[in-house]
This record gives sequence, structure tokens and C-alpha cells, in this order.
Amino acid sequence: MSDFFMRLLGFMAISRVLRRHGVPLAVIGDIERETYKAQLLTVPETERLAAGSQFMSPENQALLREQAAESATASHQSEFQQDFVYDFVEPGPGDTFEFGIDYKACGFCKFAASHGDEDILPNICGLDFVAYAARTIQLERTQTLAGGASHCNFGFSRLPS
Repeated sequence: MSDFFMRLLGFMAISRVLRRHGVPLAVIGDIERETYKAQLLTVPETERLAAGSQFMSPENQALLREQAAESATASHQSEFQQDFVYDFVEPGPGDTFEFGIDYKACGFCKFAASHGDEDILPNICGLDFVAYAARTIQLERTQTLAGGASHCNFGFSRLPS
């Protein structure tokens, strides 16, 4: 998640500057989403589609299961206190997603909180929808840690071509 983390730091910097100039948080969010979308769409469509297919693949799901199990271990959490902690989620009755991830701890939320940037986190979280849609993945999420929930509930499914 290093690439994602580094990209979000850029958006945090942009948010700080715009906030200092009195730009409302909602407008900052719009600017960031449109900027990110434009940036993502510079990647050739074949590459974006391939990245989406790879993310949704059974092999990647197996890797995510392994990583989720590792992130939940006490040794991992004590060694990497600022890291992400998450569970892999299989869809249940009534779910419309193919698989999910429930983030119980978010490294970016921890970083933002330690630097006084909690107010911009909802905008940062909103970038997730843009990132996955550019790769033809639908993200379902009804709650976030940044919004005060106990976890972020990511549900992923393929968008129609």
C-alpha cells in the first residue's frame, strides 16, 4: 500500500494549502476527486482494466486473505503499530459484492490524526471510489473509521464493461 499511501500524502498537502486559503472542505473534496480521476485516466485503458482484473482475481483474493490474517496477529500489530489491520470478508446472504475487506485500523487515519488532519480524512476516503472505478471495480462502502465507525467496510465487485 506504499504507492497508495504516498499518493494520499500529496492530497493531504493539497488539502492543507487549500484549507489555509479558506476553501471549504466539500470543494476541496471535489477538486481532489476530479484531479485524481484525471490522473488515473492518463493510464491506458488496457492497463487499468488489467489492474482491475488482477485485483479481482482468485489469486489476489488468496493473497489478501493471507495478508489479512497476518495483519491481525498480535506480533504484527505490536511491530507495525501505524499499519493497517483488516479482515477478508466473504459475501453473506443478501450481499451484492464478490469479496470484501473490513479495515479495523487504518495507517492513513493514524498518520492524519497524528498531524492534526482528521477533518480532511473524509475527502481522502472518497478517493477510494474513484480509484476502483477507474479499474472497473465497484466499491460498496457504508462506513469508515474516519467517520467514527468501528471499521471501514469495503465490498468489491466487477463493473459491467
